[in-house]
Amino acid sequence: MAVEPLCDGAGMRIVVTTPTGTVGSRLLRLLVQAGVHPVALLRDPATLPPDLAGLVEPVVANQTDADAVVGATLGADRLYWVNPPAPPGTDPLAHQGACAAVVAEALRRNGIGATVLQSSGGAELRRGAGDIDGLAATEQALDATGTPVLHLRCGYFMSNLLRSADEIAGGTLSTPWPLDHPLPWVAPADIAAVAAVRLLGPAWSGRLVQAVHGPADLTFDDAAAVLTGTLGHPVRAAHLPRDGFRSMLAGLCMTAPEIDAVAGMAEGLSAPGYVPEQRRDAVSTTPTTLRAWAAEHLHPAPA
Repeated sequence: MAVEPLCDGAGMRIVVTTPTGTVGSRLLRLLVQAGVHPVALLRDPATLPPDLAGLVEPVVANQTDADAVVGATLGADRLYWVNPPAPPGTDPLAHQGACAAVVAEALRRNGIGATVLQSSGGAELRRGAGDIDGLAATEQALDATGTPVLHLRCGYFMSNLLRSADEIAGGTLSTPWPLDHPLPWVAPADIAAVAAVRLLGPAWSGRLVQAVHGPADLTFDDAAAVLTGTLGHPVRAAHLPRDGFRSMLAGLCMTAPEIDAVAGMAEGLSAPGYVPEQRRDAVSTTPTTLRAWAAEHLHPAPA
């Protein structure tokens, strides 16, 4: 796999999708700080922070609209692609399939120099991992273009805990994952840092895969212990059995495809025999600990 000399990052046209998300928002600021004037592809420019006005080029586009995305990425040297969440009530895998077809069309028509895809550990299975199957299909669609692509296989986002903040404040961390199953926990800001380095760094040819695993693999029992020590009150991990978790999601008015997408991730990646394709090493390990992340983003229970 040939690697070309360093290019002038400040002179590149870099397009960032989902620029207000947990990763994209940080990535956008890192690119601005590197002297780039990035393109922020989004549906509502008003959602960009006011202090970025004039430093970022907002372009309105729906990521399932091929003409809009092709137009927004015309002349792009680099692209950071994230499949946005599916609208409520729709099939998440069908939505990701539509996004995959759009980005592949943009790569073919615009000859984008390099694309970084925010993917996930488990995408290497290709099937049987719920919502991650949509990322697997996106990887395959980008690979088929023959253009330079890098798949960032990210671990379990620490920011997922924000959805359980009230429950954690009450002393419980519920999860469909087996409590003794280790996962690579990663801070979104660390994913953004890796993405920025790759987008600004040397060009490459062909297909690359790089894991982003955070500093350590933790079980949910481990995570609960970290939260206990960080937040100053006991936090206990509690397992949600498969049927009970699926029933809970149905009670939230999720459709069957939505339930399969959410529940299928834990079911597929905790199945016996699954071993991640990318092992932990110096390249995949990033610095932010769960303790540091929780101290910044979660708060102790009120006295």
